[in-house]
Amino acid sequence: MMYDRKQWSDDELIDIYQQLLLPRMIEEKMLVLLRQGKISKWFSGIGQEAIACGVTHALQQDEWIMPLHRNLGVFTGRHMPLSTLFKQWQGNKDGYSKGRERSFHFGSAAHHVCGMISHLGPQLALADGVALAYKLKGEAKVAVAFSGDGGTSEGDFHEALNVAAVWDLPVIFIVENNGYGLSTPTNEQFRCAQIADKAKGYGMEGITIDGNNILTVIDTLKGVREYCIKEQKPYLVECMTFRMRGHEEASGTKYVPQHLFDEWKKKDPVENFEFYLQQTGVINAQQIDALKQNLKAHIEAELTKAYDTAEMMPDEQEELADVYAPVKPMPVPAVSPTSLITDSNNSRFIDGIRDGLYQSMQVHTNLVLMGQDIAEYGGAFKITEGFVQEFGKARVRNTPLCESAIVGSALGLSLEGYKSMMEMQFADFVTVGFNQIINNLAKIYYRWGQNADVVIRMPTGAGVGAGPFHSQSNEAWFTHTPGLKVVYPSTPADAKGLMIAAINDPNPVMFFEHKALYRSVSGYVPSHYYEVEIGKARVVQEGDDISIITYGSGVHWAMEYQQRHMNVSLHILDLRSLLPLDYSAIREAVQATGKVLILHEDNLLGGIGGEISAWISEHCFDMLDAPVVRCASLDTPIPFNIELEQQYLAKSRLDAAVKKLMKY
Repeated sequence: MMYDRKQWSDDELIDIYQQLLLPRMIEEKMLVLLRQGKISKWFSGIGQEAIACGVTHALQQDEWIMPLHRNLGVFTGRHMPLSTLFKQWQGNKDGYSKGRERSFHFGSAAHHVCGMISHLGPQLALADGVALAYKLKGEAKVAVAFSGDGGTSEGDFHEALNVAAVWDLPVIFIVENNGYGLSTPTNEQFRCAQIADKAKGYGMEGITIDGNNILTVIDTLKGVREYCIKEQKPYLVECMTFRMRGHEEASGTKYVPQHLFDEWKKKDPVENFEFYLQQTGVINAQQIDALKQNLKAHIEAELTKAYDTAEMMPDEQEELADVYAPVKPMPVPAVSPTSLITDSNNSRFIDGIRDGLYQSMQVHTNLVLMGQDIAEYGGAFKITEGFVQEFGKARVRNTPLCESAIVGSALGLSLEGYKSMMEMQFADFVTVGFNQIINNLAKIYYRWGQNADVVIRMPTGAGVGAGPFHSQSNEAWFTHTPGLKVVYPSTPADAKGLMIAAINDPNPVMFFEHKALYRSVSGYVPSHYYEVEIGKARVVQEGDDISIITYGSGVHWAMEYQQRHMNVSLHILDLRSLLPLDYSAIREAVQATGKVLILHEDNLLGGIGGEISAWISEHCFDMLDAPVVRCASLDTPIPFNIELEQQYLAKSRLDAAVKKLMKY
C-alpha cells in the first residue's frame, strides 16, 4: 500500500495511527465480551477503520456526521468517553440512550453525531437538512452521511442525492463499498462499474478511492470538504474496502470465498499503516508496543468504570415522560405580527391555516417551509400563495417529488435548531415518507433526547370526488405512534391557533386539514397571534340526549344533523387533537348524556373511534345508559363516483346511528 505523507509531521502521523488503532483494539475487546455474553450484539468494522477514522479526522468537530453500524472510528474520533460507550453497548441506564437502544443506534448532539436507524437509507436525507441549515446560516461547514453499498439501492439514497444536488447543498455522501450487503455481493445489487459513477446522474462530482489507506481518505476528504464549502455543492465518495467479519457476528462469513479474505488481509488498514510508519522511521517497535499498552490500559480502565453502574430499575413514568420533548410556554411576541385577515366572521378555514403559517413565519425567522409547488405557485390549494415574495425562496422552498427525503431534511434542520413545516400535497402521499415519520421523527427524542421540531401538513379527506388516492382519512395510522402529535381542526379559528401551537411545539406534529372545509366553512378568526392548546377538546354545544364525540368534518355533520332534527338534543365534542386525546373532556361528554356516538370519516376498522370506545367502556362504564356506538365510513377504498362516495361516507349512516342510540 502506497502512502503519501504530504505535509504531515511525525507527531501528526503517530496521532493518526493512534486514532486508527483505538477502534481496532476496542473491537477486539468487544468480541471477547460478546463471547462472554456481556454484550448482546456487535457489528464489526474490522478492516474498514480507515474510512470512519479518516473522514472524522478531516472534519471540524462541530460538523454533523450520520454514521452507521461499522463506524466506531466516528465515535472515538469525536472523543466520546469510552466508559459511556461501553455502558451504551451493555444497555445500561447511563449510556447515551438510557438502555433504550443497542449498538450504534444512538447519537449525541454534543458531539455532532446523529444516531442511525436500522433502515440505513433515511440517514442520508438528514445530512441534507443539516447542510441546508449551514447554508441558511452562511456557515462554512459540511454535513457527512455514511452508506454501505447495499444502502445505495434504496430509494432514500436516490432522494437524498437528488435533493442535495437540486438545492446545492454542502453534503458529502460516503459509501463504504465492502463488497457485500450482508450476504449479497455487489454484482447482485447494481450493474454500474462503480457506485461513484452514479454521481454524474445527479449532477454532482464523485470519486472512488482506496478506503483502506488512511492518508488517502483524510487527504481526499479534506479536498472534498473544501470543494463543497466553496462551490456549495454535494459530493459522492466511494471508499473501496472489505468486511473481515460477518454482517454481525451471528451471521458468520461462510458465504464469502476464502481468496477474498486472503487478498484483503494483505490490505489491512491498521497493519499496513503501522508497517509504513516503521519503515519510514516515524515510529519503532518499542514505541508501538508502548502505545498499544497505553491504549489497552485505557480501555480496561474505562470498562471498569462502565461496570460500576447501578442496576437498571425500570420507571414507567420516566419512560412515558421521555416520549415527548417538554413544551415550554411561548412568550407573546414583543411586536404583534401582521395578519393576513381582519377581525371578522368571514374568514374561511383555509384563511385560518394561512394566517397561522404567515404569522409563524414572522415570529420564527428560523422557520422553513418545504413542499411540492409551494413557492411561486402557492401550493396545490394556494395556502402559501405570496409567501415566497414575502419571505424568499430560501425559506419557502419548492421540493422535488421526494417525500421521504424532505421529511428527513426537516429532521436534519432540527439538529441545527431550525423549525420546519413540510406540506404533503395530499395526505395520501405520506405513505412514501412513512418510514421517516414513524421511525425517525417519532422516536428520536425517546432514543437519544434529540427533538424533531417538524410540522407535516396533511390535506386530507373525501367529499370532493377525488377518488382513492386523494381522499383518504389516514390519521389513525399516526395516532398509534408514540412520539408524534396529531391535530385535526374543524373551524377557521382552531385551524390558525393549532397551526401556531404546532409550530411552537418542539415535537413532530401531523397537522390534518380537511380539504372539503377549506373554502366551505367560515367563521370568526382573531387577527392577533395566538395558540390553541394541543391536547384540549372543545365543546361545540351542550345537550342532553346523545353525546357525539367527533372531529374534522364530523363536527359539521353533527351540527347539520342537529339543525335538521331539533327533537334530539346533541352534546357535541370536537376533539381537535387525536394524539394526545383529551380524556377529561371525553369523560365529561359521557357524563353529560350517558349515551355516546363516536363519529369520524375514517374507516370503521382500526379507526380511532375504536380506541375511544374501548377507553370509555373501561373507564366510564358506570356512566353509560347504552352501548357506545361508532359511526364511520365503509371499510372500502374511497370511490370516485359522487353517489358512491356519499354512500361510503359516515355521514350517510349518521341518522341510523342516532336512532339506534335513542331507542335505549
